[in-house]
This record gives sequence, C-alpha cells and structure tokens, in this order.
Amino acid sequence: MKKVITYGTFDLLHWGHINILKRAKALGDYLIVAISTDEFNELKNKKAYYPYEQRKMILEAVRYVDEVIPEKKWEQKVEDIVHHNVDTLVMGDDWEGKFDYLKPYCEVVYLPRTANISTTKIKQELLLANAY
Repeated sequence: MKKVITYGTFDLLHWGHINILKRAKALGDYLIVAISTDEFNELKNKKAYYPYEQRKMILEAVRYVDEVIPEKKWEQKVEDIVHHNVDTLVMGDDWEGKFDYLKPYCEVVYLPRTANISTTKIKQELLLANAY
C-alpha cells in the first residue's frame, strides 16, 4: 500500500482544499492529513476560524482522506513519515523547495494550488461584505 501525507491548517474547507486532497489521494492508496493544532497555529501567528477538533471532524468526512493526525510542530515531519511508513509527501507549490530535506525519507511532490481560491481570500471577502 502506497501512503501519502500532506500538511496544513485546512480552515474554512473550500473546493481548492478538496482539489488538493483529491490529487494527493490519486498519488497513492492511503491519504494521511496532518492538520495544525490550535497551539501550533498560535506559534505560527495564525488563527483558524474553526478549532482543531472541528477541522479534524470535517476532514474525516472527506472521502479522499483516510486518516487525520495533529501537526504540533514544524519538526515532526520526519517522525510522521517514518512512523506512518509514508511514501510521498504532498504540499502546495507555494512551498516549493521548502521540504526537499525530506527527500531521503520519501518522495516529495509540490502540487499547483487551485487558482483564485484560498482561505485568506474567503476571510477577506467576508470582512469586506460585512463592512457594508
């Protein structure tokens, strides 16, 4: 069985998220999604709309996702890859080159982001809409 892993906050799930999850799953048989905990988001100066447990529940309902695990720190990727016997790490191409240090442990694939959609864009548009 070929295992794939990806990482992210996965806040305000949208069709761009679904697109990357679908493409990641197509690269293997089993997709693990590591989502940032609220505490890790805080360290990154990020604030998710939904708390970790709710984001986890939403992702577990997506048919492409086989397992959801917490991402608690930047340095855990090697441990996750080894512990879960991961064959491929998938990240958005905005991270191009940043995870190449993991190539001794698994294949690293950077997928193009879905154009014209992001959680940041949604949040900005909601703020604008509420300003009127």
